[in-house]
Amino acid sequence: MKVDIVSIFPDYFAPLELSLIGKARTTGTLELAVHDLRTWTSDVHRTVDDTPYGGGPGMVMRPEPWGQALDAVASPGATLIVPSPVGRPFTQADAHELATLPHLVFACGRYEGIDQRVIDDAADRMPVREVSLGDYVLFGGEVAVIVIMEAVTRLLPGVLGNADSLTEESHAAGLLEAPVYTKPQSWRDREVPEVLRSGDHGRIARWRREQSLLRTASRRPDMYATYPPENLDKKDRVALTEAGFQIPPPRVAE
Repeated sequence: MKVDIVSIFPDYFAPLELSLIGKARTTGTLELAVHDLRTWTSDVHRTVDDTPYGGGPGMVMRPEPWGQALDAVASPGATLIVPSPVGRPFTQADAHELATLPHLVFACGRYEGIDQRVIDDAADRMPVREVSLGDYVLFGGEVAVIVIMEAVTRLLPGVLGNADSLTEESHAAGLLEAPVYTKPQSWRDREVPEVLRSGDHGRIARWRREQSLLRTASRRPDMYATYPPENLDKKDRVALTEAGFQIPPPRVAE
């Protein structure tokens, strides 16, 4: 996968040289380049922003440097990702989809955002996705890009040593992951659940399944409400009902 990141703070992305992302870059699984937006400015002050039309607080990122930057780094098969509080919420499903694409270009906005014409112009030439990490506002898109890169890179073939981790983790099957434990068996008078020490793989799988369902229903009712009820077996339904949760209604075909 090829990734290009454009930002006025290129040093922000030093963490992408570390850990498994750094290893993916070393092995060639991930080809990543970070670009300084100010490279494409033409004035002595390297200006990237100006006052907004219509008035209002803050500054808006000018279209000229952004247009030239995207012209320079976006290949014919690229997809543009723009982190923005007005974007669609980024999900694990999005991470899986992005991990299949050949070239991602990230545009890191600052101030009040990027001139809308940049987004509209890019959309005439490539797929554009405005995405949001949540219902809050950050200083800029850099943090969001690092988060998205973590989510996407770990899905690339060969990046994780144990591929089974991808199938058992939170969100992989539309549910949160069950609690995890390691040694020692007893710590501060708290014991590892007996079932996990039993060696009975059937019981362990059942316990993890029920914990995953109960954790999702209690902590993420929005996720639980959209979980397909046809994926619940009889034991699932009993565990949920006994815990006081209603079974999600069947989905209505659109």
